[in-house]
Amino acid sequence: MAEDDVLGIIETQVALLMRLGEASRRATRLAPHRALDRSAYVILRHLQAGGPLNVSALAARLNLDGSTVTRQVTALENDNLVERRRDPSDGRGIVIAPTALGLEQVDAVRKARHDVYDRVLRDWNEADRAALAGTLERFNDSLEQYMRETR
Repeated sequence: MAEDDVLGIIETQVALLMRLGEASRRATRLAPHRALDRSAYVILRHLQAGGPLNVSALAARLNLDGSTVTRQVTALENDNLVERRRDPSDGRGIVIAPTALGLEQVDAVRKARHDVYDRVLRDWNEADRAALAGTLERFNDSLEQYMRETR
């Protein structure tokens, strides 16, 4: 297959993956799967994994501008999913931290998504699942590297 054909397939499949991922979130009967929109879920997962961050650090990790992250954090704060705290390493700064409710919701969504993907991949053997996981990680790492280089 020609390189242009391969890149065309990748481009189309990534677009389809993003659309189907969002559609599956909205369409599933699992209420926790729909509890958080994509931006809320990603922010909470970053905070869950890395601990409290200031808006600038969070924006850099998400490859977004600070104003976008500020709006998203404000919405999460209004829903009591995150809170602003004094930065423990510099009392003058403010960090964003998940609340107990935020952690509870992100865990519920993560589990619901896990269950959906387990069902979607039920006919895949362990090696194919592992290969997909590794390929997706590598692809996302490459996308993040590309974003860092193009800033």
